[in-house]
Amino acid sequence: MVALLKMGIVNSNALTTFTGFWLALHYNGLSFLHELDKMVFTLLGSSLIIAGSCSLNNYIDRDIDHLMERTKHRPTVTGKFKGNFVLTLGIILLLLGFACLLLTTPMAAFIGFIGTFTYVVLYSLWTKRTYTLNTVIGSVSGAVPPLIGWAALDPNLDFIAWMMFLIMFIWQIPHFLALAMKRVEEYRKAGIPMLPVVHGFEMTKRQIIIWVACLLPLPFYMHSLGITFMVVATLLNVGWFALGLYGFRTKDDIKWSVQMFVYSLNYLLILFGLMIVVVMF
Repeated sequence: MVALLKMGIVNSNALTTFTGFWLALHYNGLSFLHELDKMVFTLLGSSLIIAGSCSLNNYIDRDIDHLMERTKHRPTVTGKFKGNFVLTLGIILLLLGFACLLLTTPMAAFIGFIGTFTYVVLYSLWTKRTYTLNTVIGSVSGAVPPLIGWAALDPNLDFIAWMMFLIMFIWQIPHFLALAMKRVEEYRKAGIPMLPVVHGFEMTKRQIIIWVACLLPLPFYMHSLGITFMVVATLLNVGWFALGLYGFRTKDDIKWSVQMFVYSLNYLLILFGLMIVVVMF
């Protein structure tokens, strides 16, 4: 069941959802204890719709998952869960998730729907098997959790909320392109047109460094979070950019792609954790 619902994705998005909620509390001068019920519904609702979307993704990809090492043990491949069960479970989880978000604000539920539609329809059913831009399309859905968290308290999304969305959107592209380099032969075997499959490693490395460079100015637009945030976020960006540049010198592209992937995971954890901490003082 953990593999079916992709709990790693659910848990990582819980952090960004909570960050959006936490910053909305801060910028709107609200009390955490007074909004505790909304926080529960927000985290539960967002987690349910992400788990439901992942379940539908497993249902859609059950014909190709057996071709890839990282997905060949999913319950839809091993036969532990039948397709109809996975489809039904996904729909039920989505309905429960939207119901929870509606107990906060309609805007939060609407944003959750946009994320679901993008991931299930625009990404899983359409672009994933057709275009190299599938990574960009899929990144929209992964960027909405902070907006859901913020909208659960304040439907009039603040500039900071949109900056969190932008960070998440940009972050995902080099993150997943690095993963695609590591798993390039698996994607090739499955017939998925990821960028390194279609255009090779050199093009992919150039795209990665361009997207990482797009993150460089963003901390300065979030100056209201304070100098500590701007400095640490800038150091994180410069570090990732420097590691990206190193990719043009290394001869081991796979090892470099793993380093970029691991850095991106730590980047996200530190950056969004920092957003939470800096508004406490």
